[in-house]
Amino acid sequence: MPYTTTDDGVKLFYEEEGEGETLVFVHEFAGDYRSWEPQIRFFSRRYHCIVYNARGYPPSDVPEDNKLYSQDRARLDILAILDHCGVEKAHVCGLSMGGFAALHFGLHHPDRALSLVVGGCGYGAEKDRQEQFREEAETSAAFIEQSSSDEFAKHYSEGPTRVQFMNKDPRGWTEFRTQLAEHSAQGSVLTMRGVQARRPSLFDLEPQMKELMVPTLIITGDEDEPCLVPGIFMKRLIRSSALVILPNSGHTINLEEPDAFNNSVDQFLTQVKSGRWPVRETSTDPEASILGMNSASD
Repeated sequence: MPYTTTDDGVKLFYEEEGEGETLVFVHEFAGDYRSWEPQIRFFSRRYHCIVYNARGYPPSDVPEDNKLYSQDRARLDILAILDHCGVEKAHVCGLSMGGFAALHFGLHHPDRALSLVVGGCGYGAEKDRQEQFREEAETSAAFIEQSSSDEFAKHYSEGPTRVQFMNKDPRGWTEFRTQLAEHSAQGSVLTMRGVQARRPSLFDLEPQMKELMVPTLIITGDEDEPCLVPGIFMKRLIRSSALVILPNSGHTINLEEPDAFNNSVDQFLTQVKSGRWPVRETSTDPEASILGMNSASD
């Protein structure tokens, strides 16, 4: 199995497929490298695809020190994968926890990013919901500690933004649930407490997002309620961004609607590669009138 070792000594498992510009996939909390199979099969025809397991997700290492799990470590692990594979610049596509990592990678390492796909990103991001999200993350971590992996997988995979997947594609959802039950309980607990619960709010990143010029696609499902307002917030601030909302879709959009997800990302990457991806002159002004004037100038 291929591995890279990070600067803090953690071994990360990865796989490569295809040739061309590099496209890295970063998985969500409930997923792992296998969650990107519909994307690897599609994009590896024209891209050099890399998929890996985050720390805490075997066969990657599960370090026992909770200080080794954080939002900063998540984006640095993307950098470690690129450096190990000899890749100078890459398109970075992430979902949920991976979407946060992709965004932070772009904010901290814009010179290493060809583009960003920020999918299903926003849980706990709104300031008035941040404390509630942290409490829910701790409740989830405690539940994992006190229950079997199968019990947790059943509970987590039937949440209000996962049932859309279950209803549309029971076979695909069952595979997703089975893979979730195979995760390391210890790794899930440490990830939930170290990465999920402690990550900064998107609404604290406004100055950095206003400066982000890397081509960015924000994509979410219209029934993924916690991600809708944050998605619009990111769209307004990131001048190099566009927002895609998939209809009748929940959180696990790359598996729930693989064709729509792949087509949206494919069109985005094609525009980026052709140099035709636009950058707005200013951040979007939600107060602007139909004539382009804000209320202060009326």
